[in-house]
Order: sequence, then structure tokens, then C-alpha cells
Amino acid sequence: MNKELNNEMEDELRSEYDFAQIEGGVRGKYVDRYRAGTNLVRLAPDVAAAFPDEEAVNSALRMLINVAQRYNSNH
Repeated sequence: MNKELNNEMEDELRSEYDFAQIEGGVRGKYVDRYRAGTNLVRLAPDVAAAFPDEEAVNSALRMLINVAQRYNSNH
């Protein structure tokens, strides 16, 4: 680690990033969703190409869960 850093965080933002000039943002817009929790999963491109929408993904996963449960109950 750089010896010039003395346990203080340095401001690494560029001077052109003037956040005081940003307008229209809503603070905390998604905080309720965040607190409720999310389970986002990024699909590989080839897998995503097989499903037209989220309902198709959910349907396929539910079917897989069902098959796995049946398999486990028989063994």
C-alpha cells in the first residue's frame, strides 16, 4: 500500500464530477425494495437466449424443483 496514505481515505473523484449540479434524482427511491431483499441473478447469454421473459425462467425453475423433489422422495 502507498506509504503516503495515512489511514485516511483520499478523495479520488475528479473535479468535473460536481454532484451539486445533478437534478431530478430521488433520494431513497428504491430503499424499500432494497430492504425487502432482492435475488437478482445474471444469466449467461446462451441461457438467457432460451427464455423470452422472467416468467419463462421461473416456470422452468419450478419444473426443475418439482422434478428434483420427486427424484429425492423416490431415493
